[in-house]
Amino acid sequence: MADLVKEVIENVVQGVLKEILKKTTGRGTTRRRKRQARSASTGRFVRKTSRPRKPAKKQVSRRRTAANRSRQRTR
Repeated sequence: MADLVKEVIENVVQGVLKEILKKTTGRGTTRRRKRQARSASTGRFVRKTSRPRKPAKKQVSRRRTAANRSRQRTR
C-alpha cells in the first residue's frame, strides 16, 4: 500500500515538474505598433518624418581651481 501511494505521489511530482519546465513554443514577444499620424487636411495616414538630431556638444576641459590643486597636493 505504501509503495502504491509513493508511486502515485512520484508520478504527480514528475508530471508537475515536466509541465513547469516545458519550453513554450512559438511564443515570441509581440511587436507593438506605433500610432500612425493622420494628415490634418486629407485625414489619411502620413509617414512621420524624423527630425534631424542635434550634433553632440564638444567636451570642454575644465581648469582646476587653486583650491583643488592645493587639495590634490595634500593627498
